[in-house]
Amino acid sequence: MEPLVHFSASGVPLRLANVNTDQLFPARFIKKPRGVGYAQYLFHDIRRNKEGSLLDSFPLNQTRYHNSKILIGGANFGSGSSREGAVYALFDAGFRVIIAPSFGEIFAANCLKNGVLATCLSEEQIASIQQTLADSDDLTMVVNIPSQTLTMSSGILFNLRLDTFQKQCLIQGLNEIDLSLTFSKEIDMFEKSYRAIFPWTQA
Repeated sequence: MEPLVHFSASGVPLRLANVNTDQLFPARFIKKPRGVGYAQYLFHDIRRNKEGSLLDSFPLNQTRYHNSKILIGGANFGSGSSREGAVYALFDAGFRVIIAPSFGEIFAANCLKNGVLATCLSEEQIASIQQTLADSDDLTMVVNIPSQTLTMSSGILFNLRLDTFQKQCLIQGLNEIDLSLTFSKEIDMFEKSYRAIFPWTQA
């Protein structure tokens, strides 16, 4: 997994609460192989009208936000089903950082497994950032994982909430399996010792 240490990119405000995983990645696309490019399905239905045309009002459809890779969302972002395809779609579209007041618990866990930072700021802070992105000509934001900070182009700094495990996994580029494998020698030693003490378990 690609490490995430320092990330500088344009931000996009998504002023919608309760964006669920079906809105992020509609269920009918689940059977498609990821190789076709899941980015094309990101927000597929809510960024289009009934005829399938892109809505000018949806932020990701607006020219100023086309290259954005940091998403500033609303409360309860990623609620709903546990589908990991929602995170795949975000990652394949280039998003490595999602900041919102709160997240669906399973969605946040899936983000970490795929090297995407999902972290919270207060609703007041989120609203301030979203307004700044709407008004500013410079949409650049810098996320520093070691220092747990988000810095706006204006120099305004926000402190991010990350736990130790989250930081370690992102900085080192480890998912849960990778992290377990760092203890492979200890695991091998335990298994050899266990088999020696309880040889009948090998039958």
